[in-house]
Amino acid sequence: MRILIDAMGGDHAPEAIVRGAIDAAAEFGAQIVLVGRGEAILKSLSALGLDTLPKGVEVANADDVVDMCDDPATVIRTRPDSSMVVGLRMLAEGAGDAFISAGSTGALLSAATLIVKRVKGVRRAALCPEIPTKNGSALLIDCGANAECTPEFLAQFAVLGSIYAQKVQGKERPRVALLNIGAEESKGGALQKEAFSLLRQADDLGVIRFVGNMEARDVFQDTVDVVVADGFSGNVLLKTIEGTASFMSGMLKELFLRSALTKLAAVICRGGIRAFKSKLDYREVGGTMLLGISKPVVKAHGSSDARAIRSAVRQAMEAVNGGMADELRTRIQALSQISPTKDK
Repeated sequence: MRILIDAMGGDHAPEAIVRGAIDAAAEFGAQIVLVGRGEAILKSLSALGLDTLPKGVEVANADDVVDMCDDPATVIRTRPDSSMVVGLRMLAEGAGDAFISAGSTGALLSAATLIVKRVKGVRRAALCPEIPTKNGSALLIDCGANAECTPEFLAQFAVLGSIYAQKVQGKERPRVALLNIGAEESKGGALQKEAFSLLRQADDLGVIRFVGNMEARDVFQDTVDVVVADGFSGNVLLKTIEGTASFMSGMLKELFLRSALTKLAAVICRGGIRAFKSKLDYREVGGTMLLGISKPVVKAHGSSDARAIRSAVRQAMEAVNGGMADELRTRIQALSQISPTKDK
């Protein structure tokens, strides 16, 4: 399996990307292709005390880099020799099985859509991160790729998330919920009400397992596997989770450092604290899957370190092994048989 990585994308590129790629190649046995400026990559290797590329790692040169300020809509034309665009072209041409980048989210979404293409029938690709729950995790789809959505988009997001949960995460009958301001069927605006109708019909057809509306406060209770939202609402939820996690971690640290007694309590609770922090650590998950693209594309966190890149490689490999495309085409075709008006 060949995993392509944008070596120049992210806040800590290329050093952290190179280190994470080397760790992943050694641990998972994948063939890693670092796409980027060859000289910079080799310099990073030297900083790690390596004179040559280790087994399982190779370099594909790309002289340019996508800047965070670049217009996502024109990045293919303005940055054709960038590590992101070159890597996605390699993926589309079969030179790799999956692509990872910690670079610009907008540019990655736009370039992946235009170069690698969406699966036939999929109207919009969607970002699908894992969020922690009481006993595991749930997928949130979408979380920012599509700020404005139609009910049909949300229905397709439900299918995308459901298939990923089933094929990649191994959940036999993933539970799907619609993010809303209340659990009742009548809640929400026109978008949520029409999407609810489509999702219930999709459940009747066996395309998904729809369990109804869900309020944001209930997301962590481990009652669903996939939370469907428009990109605006999903992004607000995700950023709120990240901010709350950071706030709580800071408060816990401050609490345990107040006195000798609280420091002793911290030592006693050390195992539980580590488990708690690990559950909220994006570096353990790896990145956010860009679902709907014909081949696996992973958006790694912009501040990814080597550990996060290593986890992103593992995530990409799991997606490749999951083989979602054929099942997705079948269910999207079944979804096209329903409409918001049929359930009224």
